[in-house]
Amino acid sequence: MDFSGLSIELFLFIIAVAAGFIDTLAGGGGLITMPALMLSGMPPLAVLGTNKLQGSVGTATATYMMLKNKKVSWSKIKLLILFSFIGSLSGAIIVQFVNVKILSFLIPVVLVLISIYFLVAPKNHEQQHAPVITKKTFRNLVVPSIACYDGMFGPGTGSFFSSAAAWLRGQGFIKATAYAKGLNFASNIAALFVFAVVGQVIWMTGVIMMLGQVIGAWLGSHCLLRINPAYLRIIIVVICLGMLVKYFLNI
Repeated sequence: MDFSGLSIELFLFIIAVAAGFIDTLAGGGGLITMPALMLSGMPPLAVLGTNKLQGSVGTATATYMMLKNKKVSWSKIKLLILFSFIGSLSGAIIVQFVNVKILSFLIPVVLVLISIYFLVAPKNHEQQHAPVITKKTFRNLVVPSIACYDGMFGPGTGSFFSSAAAWLRGQGFIKATAYAKGLNFASNIAALFVFAVVGQVIWMTGVIMMLGQVIGAWLGSHCLLRINPAYLRIIIVVICLGMLVKYFLNI
């Protein structure tokens, strides 16, 4: 895909607006932003780092709102946040040592797999049920594992966190989602810290996309669009796969 100067930033800004808009209505914005960053010609690690920067505003805002509205208490989530931070830190460090050529192939493969998951994953039920695993196992094993994936790649992490809380800890949809926001924020910040330290964040692009995300999220929150979220998910996956095909054709 040919870009020159401002057109790259304009393309990514428009993508970020669309991602913020759709993410607010149906989730999955990362499935749009990462292929777009890859199409812009960024090196793989810079794609991961810059995507972490532009996506952090959403999880930060959501976490603040969940705490402010008392959907989750800090005392109950602080240890989970710590383990999420540590897990993501580990993943972000590990991915720095992956061969760039392997990473160029691996990122699109992961995006395709997450796209499929995004389409077929069952919805969390509102009803609570008996926990499948203990709180300690969830904190020490499940949370760091999901966070490690977020540190290495990212898309779908929020869904993984909420699904794990619902299925393994028996939480209802609202509570599971509230927990997921805080854990996702911690994993985002940890990964962003590592990518920033090693110089794999394109700050100007990330900030421009952050602005686009805010605008898109604002539009989404005020949208009167009445469309089944399942249809929006299909649109997200089609856009994602379309950009990935274009990426492979350009290699």
